[in-house]
Amino acid sequence: MAETIIKIENLYKEYRLGVISTGTLYRDLQSWWARARGKEDPNSLISQSSVSNKELKQHLLALDDISFDVQKSEILGIIGPNGAGKSTLLKILSKVTTPTKGIIKIKGRIGSLLEVGTGFHPELTGRENIYLNGAILGMRKFEIDKKLDEIINFAEMEKFIDTPVKRYSSGMYVRLAFAVAAYLEPEILIVDEVLAVGDAQFQKKCIGKMSEVSKSEGRAVLFVSHNMGTIKLLCSRVILINKGKLIANSDAGSVVDIYLNDVYKEFESPEKSFIIDDSKDFQLLSMKITDNKGNIKQNFECDETVIINMECDYRNRVPGIYGYLSLLKDGTEILLSDTFDLAESSLLDIGPGNYKIKIEIPPRTIGHGTYNINLYFISHQSDKGQFVDMAEYACSFTLNDTATQRGNSRAGYLSTLLKWEIMPV
Repeated sequence: MAETIIKIENLYKEYRLGVISTGTLYRDLQSWWARARGKEDPNSLISQSSVSNKELKQHLLALDDISFDVQKSEILGIIGPNGAGKSTLLKILSKVTTPTKGIIKIKGRIGSLLEVGTGFHPELTGRENIYLNGAILGMRKFEIDKKLDEIINFAEMEKFIDTPVKRYSSGMYVRLAFAVAAYLEPEILIVDEVLAVGDAQFQKKCIGKMSEVSKSEGRAVLFVSHNMGTIKLLCSRVILINKGKLIANSDAGSVVDIYLNDVYKEFESPEKSFIIDDSKDFQLLSMKITDNKGNIKQNFECDETVIINMECDYRNRVPGIYGYLSLLKDGTEILLSDTFDLAESSLLDIGPGNYKIKIEIPPRTIGHGTYNINLYFISHQSDKGQFVDMAEYACSFTLNDTATQRGNSRAGYLSTLLKWEIMPV
């Protein structure tokens, strides 16, 4: 039987909304002193039965009766929309903040990577911060010495390790912080979505390391991410949190499906009109998904052409503007295309006016499933910033593969039909 390394029972976290002048600091000290004496919190929403409607509006339950266990050697994924309570949960486990009510039992040391720069002193060098973090974990200097070279090599920070970290970029912070958290051997590793700051190659390296510390070294990992592909690849079990409540706790595939079906259903439309914003030099006005005959459709066969039609208003010339299309399936980017794919990369470098843009996805390109569309119009030369206009999760369409023997059970992201030949030798 697996050993339980974290046990959480009936966990609540309550915040009071408002400004310091309302006496929030005083009430917080009251609550802390009551808990220190083992008394009931006099300010707790949970323990009060006579809270006025006005007072009720000043309270927020960031976590509402959360209970779950984490086993040794397990990688637990934590997913949910922004504001669901994921980071609050990790901060409580990392002892950054305290719960309002509930029981938490933890066996072993915790290494946390919650925000860029967390646990680092800006005036100290990278090397000095490694020793500082080790000391916080209760390690002796000779233990940190043994791990120092591995940390520096993993973070690829040899040139900058003796530079004060206040001069580091956010990516450099994350590189060193993850290496410190992973190599100083805490029994529990907590990683928030801060990894998204790093480049793609380093993210891949970190995912490999998390898998290694779980399987080979027997450590537990708690991992928060919005990348559902990574969650399904890395995590053996996933919990879904929304509005402070635990919605699901099961295997990665089923919980991710519950999340995506709930979160993305509002985007499931084959057409959309955008609010006019005259301050934009270039703006998308509308988008619709059609077949070859111009019929608006949402459900296609893999043998059909899917056409993304857009109307745009080009009010003022934008130097260097280009378009970028991203198709996502279950939160993972499957297909990318931009106007640089064409011989005429200056396709959008035209005069003011109203225009139609059309993108065709050929038959047998991508496999069955539901796809969300992200569109970006970008210019590195514009004095108004990089993004000229964008539409994330603007529309969606679904492909079905009824023409092949395996149909919608056909595995893989692509649906290309390859040519097979057999001939005598």
